[in-house]
Amino acid sequence: MNLKYSVGLDVSSKKINACISVIDEKQKVIVKSSVVISNSLKGFSVLEDWILKHKKEAIPVVVCMEATGIYHENCAYYLFGKGFEVSIILPNKAKKYLEAIGLKSKNDSIDAKGLSQMGAEQCLELWQPMGTFFYELRLLTRQHQNVTELKTVLKNQSDALGFAMHQLDVVNNQIDQTISLFESQLKELEKAIKMHLKSDDKINNKAENILKMKGLGILTMSTILAETNGFTLFKNYKQLVSYAGYDVVEAQSGKRVGKTKISKRGNSRIRRALHMPSLVVIQHKVKPFQDLFERTYEKHGIKMKSYVAVQKKILTMIYHLWNKNEDYNANYQINIQEEEQKLSSRAIGFEEDTIAKIAPM
Repeated sequence: MNLKYSVGLDVSSKKINACISVIDEKQKVIVKSSVVISNSLKGFSVLEDWILKHKKEAIPVVVCMEATGIYHENCAYYLFGKGFEVSIILPNKAKKYLEAIGLKSKNDSIDAKGLSQMGAEQCLELWQPMGTFFYELRLLTRQHQNVTELKTVLKNQSDALGFAMHQLDVVNNQIDQTISLFESQLKELEKAIKMHLKSDDKINNKAENILKMKGLGILTMSTILAETNGFTLFKNYKQLVSYAGYDVVEAQSGKRVGKTKISKRGNSRIRRALHMPSLVVIQHKVKPFQDLFERTYEKHGIKMKSYVAVQKKILTMIYHLWNKNEDYNANYQINIQEEEQKLSSRAIGFEEDTIAKIAPM
């Protein structure tokens, strides 16, 4: 008796390798068919017909694919719109699984087969599409980050050329003009982000309440909202912490005790966005972040570990304020502690005995 169909998709910019498998009551996975289609609307229609052709029983079917930049998004949205259950896997998770089942070779066909087996054997978390508002906000914030990085590269190049033995005006002028162009684009993007937030009164009011926190800027707030889809996919703050890569990973086996650090297996854009705010809130001695920083720094004497603790605290603070639709106030730490005690008997936050073990970012 078969229990579930699973479709593995290895997506690239031009094509998609697909493999459909079925798992039976003895946990045996059998490959039914494989196909290669184009990564286009016409190809998605062919893929849908192909899945329905090989799904000959009224049992569940799940589609499993890797998160490959933006190339997988159109296919995921199409299949979701057609009523399929879709799971999107982080590349490192898929890589570890393929290694675990003994697949030493790697190509698109093998990856599709491995993803198909993974979807059949495991109960994967189902993907939910991002809302239009937050999808557009993500486009703006990521473009801002991209332009900022390009500007930084040229600024460094300009500074380095200042020490060169020979210089050319044409090169220096082009670099200066490009930097000026990037600066004007950044101002344009910042204006667009502000206008986009104001286009939704409910979201804008929540954001303004949280932005009363000294040291937190609109770009950081917008980045966090965009990368988390307005926190709609998180049932509790622990899932958010893990998604951002602030969860603690231990390395211990028998008598061997390795380093304990944050996983960093999450959204790096969130961690990058929170870096400067963590410095600013400490500079301005904003409670409760200043208390956390001093307490942890006194324990281990490593500033970066304490700044990481502050970053995680800012993120969880934003999450709770957003869900409760409340203004920021310096005493909100008490409310968070009460809620955390209700959610779990074991505190997951950066507690004093845990922070001392966390490695710097």
